[in-house]
Amino acid sequence: MKKYIYSRTDWPELNFEENALIPALVQLHHVQGKLFGKLDALGFDVQKELLLSAVSDEVVTSSEIEGEKLDRSSVRSSVAKRLGLEIAGLVDTPSNHYTESVVEMALEATQNYSLPVTDERLFGWHAALFPTGWSGSRRIAVGAYRVNEMTIVSGAYGKEKIHYKAPAPECVPDEMKMFLTWLEAEQDIDPYVKAGIAHFRFEAIHPFDDGNGRIGRAIADLLLARAENSPDRFYSLSSQLLKERKAYYDELEAVTCYSGDVGRWVDWFLGCLIRAVEVSEAKLDAAKQKALIFEQLKNTVMNERQLSVVNRLLDGFEGKLTTSKWAKLNKCSHDTALRDIDDLIQKGVLRRSAGGGRSTSYEPGFDW
Repeated sequence: MKKYIYSRTDWPELNFEENALIPALVQLHHVQGKLFGKLDALGFDVQKELLLSAVSDEVVTSSEIEGEKLDRSSVRSSVAKRLGLEIAGLVDTPSNHYTESVVEMALEATQNYSLPVTDERLFGWHAALFPTGWSGSRRIAVGAYRVNEMTIVSGAYGKEKIHYKAPAPECVPDEMKMFLTWLEAEQDIDPYVKAGIAHFRFEAIHPFDDGNGRIGRAIADLLLARAENSPDRFYSLSSQLLKERKAYYDELEAVTCYSGDVGRWVDWFLGCLIRAVEVSEAKLDAAKQKALIFEQLKNTVMNERQLSVVNRLLDGFEGKLTTSKWAKLNKCSHDTALRDIDDLIQKGVLRRSAGGGRSTSYEPGFDW
């Protein structure tokens, strides 16, 4: 029978060997130094592009970890407006109320990182995630802690596997009171270690009917902003967690259900953070090149449909760009799509890829 971590006598003041985390912390500060050093040496336009990319990725992938798909272009447009970013080539893409609410929640956490995390603040985040009071076909308590048992299971009906059973609902208010007191207290602990522990403790409590993963990652992002004393996020932790989703869940389960070794979890968390920063550093060259391309194209007249697709191409378009895909992306007719494409070919922005006829596809008409 599993012995969950909150039943341990030392919960929630779990002990671990912080010195064992020094190698990971040293490596983290090293890769961060490289990233921030390169950012300082680049122009403001590149910094804005990377900031927009990282924040948008964080919003999209944190939802995707939970199996929820958001339209990336709508998220980018919403993030840019809320952060006041004027990005060359960015098209104002309409977004629905839900997307706006999710973006608002994510930005509230990091833009106001210095404000204390309270019950009411968490309730506001939760209400933003579930504005209708429903999670799929299930009505849930919104803007309040759960009053029902919480069991995390997987598998088909009748063959379910129980991964974790959270504390009883009557324990949640006291658990959250202890957690929030600890979160805001001054402690002799590395701030990045604290971010990892905070995410772990919140997930162990699982205080809401739904949305615990996204809110737990928002808490981690808030603490990362505190660690860096900046609201600007130039890397996305959730993007890396999505890539390593199985390991993410496995590590949480291993510590909450078996070992109780929080040090093991934090070491893995720091490693994931290191990899997220390294990915962001690799994206710098692409952000720089994109800014240079739009500088070259500043006198090229393009309509919103053309700007939208060129942006997608420079952000890493999946698959081949065809006339039918253009029409679908822009919700326009095939003839309109063909006119848009021909116009960009004449202007040197696009060129035909190898092949022709029914398989005709298009690629950037410039080297980058």
